[in-house]
Amino acid sequence: MSATTREIRLAARPHGEPTAADFELAETALPEPGPGEVLIRNSYLSVDPYMRGRMRDVKSYIPPFEIGKVMEGGAVGEVVASNDGPFAVGDWVQHMGGWREHALNDGTLAYRVDPALAPVSTALGVLGMPGLTAYAGVTEIAPVKEGETVYVSAAAGAVGSAAGQIARLRGCRVVGSAGSAEKVDWLTGELGFDAAFDYHGADLPATLRELCPDGIDVYFDNVGGDQLDAALARMNVHGRIALCGRIASYNDETLEPGPRNFAAALPRRLTMRGFIVFDHGHLMKPFLAEVGAWVRSGELRYRETILDGIDRMPDAFVGLLSGENVGKMLVRVGPDPS
Repeated sequence: MSATTREIRLAARPHGEPTAADFELAETALPEPGPGEVLIRNSYLSVDPYMRGRMRDVKSYIPPFEIGKVMEGGAVGEVVASNDGPFAVGDWVQHMGGWREHALNDGTLAYRVDPALAPVSTALGVLGMPGLTAYAGVTEIAPVKEGETVYVSAAAGAVGSAAGQIARLRGCRVVGSAGSAEKVDWLTGELGFDAAFDYHGADLPATLRELCPDGIDVYFDNVGGDQLDAALARMNVHGRIALCGRIASYNDETLEPGPRNFAAALPRRLTMRGFIVFDHGHLMKPFLAEVGAWVRSGELRYRETILDGIDRMPDAFVGLLSGENVGKMLVRVGPDPS
């Protein structure tokens, strides 16, 4: 094993869209596990939209990234050394050690992954935080009912694609928006969405009137902005909105007022609820049981966009924010057990 390892640190706080100059690739000594720790050689690193918010030096539900420190986030890898730690050598573990080739862990925010059940990469995607986010949104935050119409924005992303399919498998009619014709075809073809559209250049109100003629019962919002405005205008009485993300404005330096159609919430008695996946860990067991079975049977499909090499982390992050991914965005930095 090499005596050194590499990691990605935050070099500067972005203004507008992040660039490669906002990150630093650093080489450091390979750490040795202390008492009660294990050393994990990572195979996949997660790239997620919420990370853009943590690059701002503002108070939020989670502390901001620190300049000069490793970008924190999900990872999955194999335990290669243990000092009486919580996992055995050879175990595969999902953890929050961040953008680095090797990480120490004492069992905090970590759990074993069984490579025999599904590719280990899925622990960062459809069977990980994005999948659990989707599951929480359509089962607790804006619970769907059989026969309802569900609209999902950014439906070709890791969260949106899972949310739409879970709603479909629970008997709903599902409509999604995405950023390209290829993504639209994936949604209506492989994933079984009832309808989908490319939001670029679309007349959103007119498109939703056409594709949701009976209105929208549940809106799973990953975007905010104009898509939230358009959805509000089509919501049915007692409709529910799960506020999951606002990727349309993550790079904005100043926020525009809105949503403009917020007045629709009162007469239609809408429920709009923001949520953070960290509050829904109690759903992990039923989520893995239900969604894991669908993934293994092929009833719930997924894709992963994978770049290779830790030096590609900035490219993957910038690409994610500009919609270059289909499904989950990952970077492979080590061997895969499959």
